[in-house]
Amino acid sequence: MPNLSKNLIVLPSAQPEVSESYSATDQEIARAIARAQENLLRQQKPDGHWCGELIVDSTLCSDYILFMHWCREVDAQLQRRCIRHILKRQLPDGGWNIYHGGPSEINASVKAYFALKLAGCSADAPFMREARANIMRRGGIPQMNTFSKLYLALLGQFPWKYLPAIPVEMILLPSWAPFHIYKMSSWSRAMLMPLSIINHFKPTRILPGEKQLHELYPLGTEQADLRLPRSEKFWTWRNFFLRVDDCFKFLRPLRILPLRRRALEEAERWMLERIGEGSDGLAAVYPAMLNCLIALRALGYTKTNPVYAKAEKDFAELFVDNPEDFRIQPCLSPVWDTAISIISLAESGVSPEHPALQKAVDWLIGNSSTTIFIIQTRTTRGWC
Repeated sequence: MPNLSKNLIVLPSAQPEVSESYSATDQEIARAIARAQENLLRQQKPDGHWCGELIVDSTLCSDYILFMHWCREVDAQLQRRCIRHILKRQLPDGGWNIYHGGPSEINASVKAYFALKLAGCSADAPFMREARANIMRRGGIPQMNTFSKLYLALLGQFPWKYLPAIPVEMILLPSWAPFHIYKMSSWSRAMLMPLSIINHFKPTRILPGEKQLHELYPLGTEQADLRLPRSEKFWTWRNFFLRVDDCFKFLRPLRILPLRRRALEEAERWMLERIGEGSDGLAAVYPAMLNCLIALRALGYTKTNPVYAKAEKDFAELFVDNPEDFRIQPCLSPVWDTAISIISLAESGVSPEHPALQKAVDWLIGNSSTTIFIIQTRTTRGWC
């Protein structure tokens, strides 16, 4: 084999060392860091924490309009503000996206169209015709995901029989079972438990003809098979779960589920424990909190019931009451934001003795759920 080493050309490294590129004494960088520190400190709340806004898409305002119409308790002013928010975010092709700069997406587009229609927008309005054309190009309602179809089912626009069954008895399974609610993430079980209650009652509202969505079904609603498609192979996890779902649906009308009453009571208790005093709402996240409001109403809680009133008040904390652009956040993240802000300020040179950092750490320690984080931070960082 010939010796190729003589022909090799040594090229300079494509990525220079950080120490060569960014000098610690660089005045421009130092000024930028100082401005960032000042900006962050200016946004600190009086009690020491930080909480930035989480900006998302239009689906939250759309879902809330659907919820108000499902409750038959429409706040006209709030609905107008939600509609303004939705219309501002309609894309040139008629649809709506789920992230800034993204393409039109079927779930966001159908929800927006439905919300606009419920609010009284004419289906013949130019922006509605453009939205409808966009939705139909994407396959219409049958192409939506299961969670989105559930909100349509609550308003009679999608058949419950084509939605997956969510047996509330799952809350009674022992911890050693292959499936258990505590084997899924906190947010997942917080969304699933109220959904299981909703799935039991199926509290459907009937809409007048002009509010319905027949025009968004490419093949119509009478003869179309809207079941979730199975995989071509006989054995796949998808087919397995679809067959399990078929079994649940077969058992339901036979009324041979003696644990149903007990499971409903346990699911209600589980939910109430997590929305009481000291809580910011079920999992403090929009989908779980909205599902919780629906589940409470399905269980018979009235609007004036203290439990429901608190859940509704917690949900309203997600509203961003901007006169020019009302919007809804999916969650609040004071613990997360405060921890990240402490780390950023400390690592950028702010003294651990700075009053702002001391106040922020005190705030975190005061929240029992963050104690472990603080201990770990003290151990690994050495500056808190």
